Amino acid sequence: MTLTDEELRLISDLVRAKCGINLTAQKRNLVIARLQQELRAGGFGSFREYYEYVLQDPTGRALLRLVDRISTNHTFFFREKEHLDFFKNTVLPQICRTITQKGGREIRVWSAGCASGEEPYSLAMVLSDYFGDDLRNFDVGILATDISVTALEKAKAGIYSKEEIVRVPPLYRQRYFVPLTDGRWAVREELRQLVLFRRLNLIRSDYPFKGRFHAIFCRNVMIYFDPLTQRALLQRFHKYTEPGGYLFVGHAEAIDRSLGLWRFVNPSVYQKVCGLGE
Repeated sequence: MTLTDEELRLISDLVRAKCGINLTAQKRNLVIARLQQELRAGGFGSFREYYEYVLQDPTGRALLRLVDRISTNHTFFFREKEHLDFFKNTVLPQICRTITQKGGREIRVWSAGCASGEEPYSLAMVLSDYFGDDLRNFDVGILATDISVTALEKAKAGIYSKEEIVRVPPLYRQRYFVPLTDGRWAVREELRQLVLFRRLNLIRSDYPFKGRFHAIFCRNVMIYFDPLTQRALLQRFHKYTEPGGYLFVGHAEAIDRSLGLWRFVNPSVYQKVCGLGE
């Protein structure tokens, strides 16, 4: 089905307003491929007719499905492994020193844009392996958020195909997964308990968090936002990061360091620059 320039503009404006994703003209084929199933299922004769339906749906479900279709959820276990190695070998020891000096025991990590759960479960495996039997002595929690309801449902289920866990190291697979009779693998309950999944739209002006995070992973997400949205997001991440905390972004993403909020420490890894009083 043909997607006119006007229809692309209307859909792009709606998606940008609702979830910040910047659908440029170069994404025309992506929009067509992602939304064709919705058009066929609803019997719509054009993208304009589908767009009008989404606007007029009083339940908001059509908009949720549109966002689900458009948002990119491709991910895999232990993606950009060098990030996880840096997190384990550099960030975690620093966090432990800091909270021990303060007499605390709480460690908080945020996977922002967690898709179908592979990233937060990878982080949970790294944390569990790092602490071992000492894990019980700390209050470790991973918040995993995404805008896609469909992706979050899969993440919460914690069940993956043999192909999806191929990058999980064999020892981790044995320790943290249970084989199912249908050939799939389920994340063990003790690992699942470390992760809390919630739906969150990153472009909202404020987040419903009580505390701050020692590390935020927002990888391969900001690349879909325009520069203004990226800057606002970096400011919010700064607000919700502990002093000296870290932000991990995708290798194809660059941070606007003119904001003075983050300093480069490693490829695609930044540390919070603290203001007075922090």
